Amino acid sequence: MRCCVRYFSKLGNTKQIAEAIAEGAGTDAVSIAEEPSLAQPCDVLFLGGAPYANIMAPELRAYAEALTPEQVGTVVLFTTSNWSRRTVYALRKILRERSIPVADSHFYAHMLHIGGRLDAARAFGRRMAAGGDGA
Repeated sequence: MRCCVRYFSKLGNTKQIAEAIAEGAGTDAVSIAEEPSLAQPCDVLFLGGAPYANIMAPELRAYAEALTPEQVGTVVLFTTSNWSRRTVYALRKILRERSIPVADSHFYAHMLHIGGRLDAARAFGRRMAAGGDGA
């Protein structure tokens, strides 16, 4: 099973979580700034970002809107934020409208506790890469 981790991060918090999830899933985390569209199909795509001023980054929205069901089997979402999971909910809606399966579970890390959530992010990546959640 091929797993991919893609993320958008302005402050580095989401990057840290993405790298921990990738470590757990046995792959690399790649910024969508470096890869603006998914280069290769994958069975499980971990996709994440944070809201900025309570709005999803336009780059992350464009990335999600460009995905097709032929590129991904299931998308697993993650976010970092002070309090909002709005990015996860918005991405879930976009992807499901595109007929792309989205896992029921997602990963959230409060932006002030990133370091304390890295082990949990690794475990989440491991569990979800092994098929630990339905879409």
